[in-house]
Amino acid sequence: MDPFADTLRRLREAFGSGRTRPAEFRAAQLKGLGRFLRDNKQLLQEALLQDLHKSAFEAEVSEIRISQMEIDLALRNLRAWMKDEKVPKNLATQLDSAFIRKEPFGLVLIIAPWNYPVNLTLVPLVGALAAGNCVVLKPSELSKGTEKVLAKVLPQYLDQDPRSSPSLGRIISEKHFRRLRGLLGCGRVLIGGQSDESDRYIAPTVLVDVQETEPVMQEEIFGPILPIVNVRSLDEAIDFINRREKPLALYAFSNSNQLVTQMLDRTSSSIFGGNQGFIHLILTSLPLGGVGNSGMGRYRGKFSFDTFSHHRANLLSPSGLEKLNEFYYPPYADSRQQLIGWALGSHSCTLL
Repeated sequence: MDPFADTLRRLREAFGSGRTRPAEFRAAQLKGLGRFLRDNKQLLQEALLQDLHKSAFEAEVSEIRISQMEIDLALRNLRAWMKDEKVPKNLATQLDSAFIRKEPFGLVLIIAPWNYPVNLTLVPLVGALAAGNCVVLKPSELSKGTEKVLAKVLPQYLDQDPRSSPSLGRIISEKHFRRLRGLLGCGRVLIGGQSDESDRYIAPTVLVDVQETEPVMQEEIFGPILPIVNVRSLDEAIDFINRREKPLALYAFSNSNQLVTQMLDRTSSSIFGGNQGFIHLILTSLPLGGVGNSGMGRYRGKFSFDTFSHHRANLLSPSGLEKLNEFYYPPYADSRQQLIGWALGSHSCTLL
């Protein structure tokens, strides 16, 4: 497949999903851009020195600071800029609502010149991101040092195509790649679904209309595939879980604390998370381990020590108590039976 066509297709899918429209997403991208400038200030200054022989001060004032000011301005005013703008009405439209809504174009291509290679790349980028667009960025090929920094470092700070993201791993082997690709045929792909065997890459994928008898619901997935099964009620969800082998992990997300508690009380699993996932991994005071088909045993911290230790039971009696110990041996007269019964009860005795 043509890599450019593939990139455009995936960007259109991302925009079509609506993920770039919320103010929170736009602000997160702008903040990431700000972190890029702060974290890589020296790197950018060195690139500008290499490309244009700009001094560190000139690079700071004419390139980096101007870009940062643009980011700060957009973050301060983003929600105000996004609001619908009411316009005057005439007599015939007094009962109507007349306003201007600012909608993102969708996909934006920014081609930057070489003379201010940071400024004239990032300032337009701020506007495009603030407006809720997906962006293809083309730094100038003439300012090679700056182009290299923007191409290799900037994507790490922005939401990007998952295939090029350093945060997305690859499938461990060709065997597991083929296994996972086979699971993509279950249900219907709502998001993702792209794959490349040469790179052992499978895009983060959401499957809908999945039947519980399909292969993706019969095995541990160990890949970027999320099948969604719809249920009509909490009771049906709990029944769905309890009819199967006990899971290694169960996570419940809800605005209702009562619902999360019911899920905890009425199911069994190794790990349970309420409104969070994986955060339990940072607590060595919580054990990890399976139950039933998900495996037996626990580890982490002292739990690991206990798992790999034989808990040997010991009871040591001092010498010289042979006559006293005869008390426990037959024959058992009635009085001895009563005394032994009392001794085996829950009484506590302390010898001083």
